Amino acid sequence: MSTFQENGSLYIKSEQGIGSITFSHPQSNALPSVLLDRISKGIAQLSTDPETAVILIQSEGEKAFCAGADLSELITIENTEQGIHFFMGFAKVINAIRSSSKFCICRVQGKVVGGGVGIAAACDYVFATENASLKLSELSIGIGPFVIEPAVSRKIGIAAMSQLSIDATHWQNAYWAKYKGLYSQVFDNTKDMDIALTDLLNKLSNYNPQSMKHLKDSLWENTDHWETLLPERAKLSGTLVLSEHTKNALKKFKK
Repeated sequence: MSTFQENGSLYIKSEQGIGSITFSHPQSNALPSVLLDRISKGIAQLSTDPETAVILIQSEGEKAFCAGADLSELITIENTEQGIHFFMGFAKVINAIRSSSKFCICRVQGKVVGGGVGIAAACDYVFATENASLKLSELSIGIGPFVIEPAVSRKIGIAAMSQLSIDATHWQNAYWAKYKGLYSQVFDNTKDMDIALTDLLNKLSNYNPQSMKHLKDSLWENTDHWETLLPERAKLSGTLVLSEHTKNALKKFKK
């Protein structure tokens, strides 16, 4: 069990075969680099725990699952090295989910933006409520969803990824996400969602770990190149965040 308060908080636990990673941040569960690093390390920790059979990734609160990148941190980036370091946070989380031998289940209770969409897409099964609208807003501030694109496109396809990323200020509803394959199930409320979520987690915690590992390996076949692809994408985003266009957009956000 681990709890951190600086730059948001993270809580990790494992009980009766079910590991969970719960993150929070006062800005609608935005993700600063420190919190991203802790999440990826938490996934790795539970992935190597022999007592953990399945991993749940969730956030606190009701209105937002994740606001994506912490824009207040993006504003402070002054050079390419800092930019790459920040976006590598998302790359490490996605690759940690991808390379985990355990199924990663995501609970999306509210709105999700940008990098949060990428984390949900990387998970193996996603529960959501009808309040879990989503958008990829990166293009509107002068960058793009480059790091998360492989994970999102793997789930919803290039056509839907194009729709979501090009119309960067438009919210798609939860049923659109379910129809496209990003969400596995959508519920009217969190109570019903959590009942179904708990049921699946309990079932998975008692399944054959070797069978689940082999199934996950087969579902993620031909993605080993993400170990180099996502860092390349992080470098691209880390460069673009320094552009005059993006700096001006972030200044408007700060005001």
